[in-house]
Amino acid sequence: MTQIYDLHCHSTASDGALSPTALIKRAAENAISMLALTDHDTVAGLTEAKKCADELNINFINGIEISAQWEKIGVHIVGLNIDPQHDALQKLMAELHIMRIERAEKIAQKLAKKGIPDALEFVQKTVTNETITRVHFANFLVSQAYVSTVSEAFDRYLGDGKSAYVSTTWTPLENAIQAIRDAGGIPIVAHPLRYKLTATRMKKLLGAFKNAGGLAIEVVTGRYNPDEMRILANYANQFELAASVGSDFHSPENVWIELGRVAPLPNNVKPVWELWQ
Repeated sequence: MTQIYDLHCHSTASDGALSPTALIKRAAENAISMLALTDHDTVAGLTEAKKCADELNINFINGIEISAQWEKIGVHIVGLNIDPQHDALQKLMAELHIMRIERAEKIAQKLAKKGIPDALEFVQKTVTNETITRVHFANFLVSQAYVSTVSEAFDRYLGDGKSAYVSTTWTPLENAIQAIRDAGGIPIVAHPLRYKLTATRMKKLLGAFKNAGGLAIEVVTGRYNPDEMRILANYANQFELAASVGSDFHSPENVWIELGRVAPLPNNVKPVWELWQ
């Protein structure tokens, strides 16, 4: 029987649409063998998810996706097989929480200047956890009929360079890697091609990541095509990094990205789960 691994997804603990329990049930329906919940800058959903995963016989991995900064570029570092309660990780999450609150306040101020009031108050009432993301503001804009879809909210207001976009300086790349390593976890560069780096810049990022203690790279994620996966597999081998796989699932409404519906890892890379098994 084919094993299905999905080591990157999100719940309502950050910007996902499904509760941790509903997410795990969907994973079971999709015959996923091993699942990691990797919410943005929080571990709030892990206990609930683990409980349900144990009941449904899914191998569950504690995870997180940390917002980090490398040379003025925001990058995401997934941490897998972490101790969620480790002091170093808890300290970093507290710092990132403050950054997210400050960003949320600035986004709300910018929306107000565009004639869209009360965004922060709405978001704070509807968020079921402490991690406020841009998706929450997008949902606010949809609910108040300022836009029709979440995509339109980003295209008109929240995306890079748009009127309500707020540039944030996240934690340094090295800090994110160190906190994950301190918590016993595996640091992984998430969705590497999303950063739109040249090959030269990508190699520089991966070199810095490796030198700081990074251990893996997502080779299969989202909607990458075979050529893109080959490129990333080559990077994994060039920098002696393990390879991870994850859908980056957020919502059933996005029909293009489904939980567990990912290509298998190429044969010529080392699977990341071998680092903890």
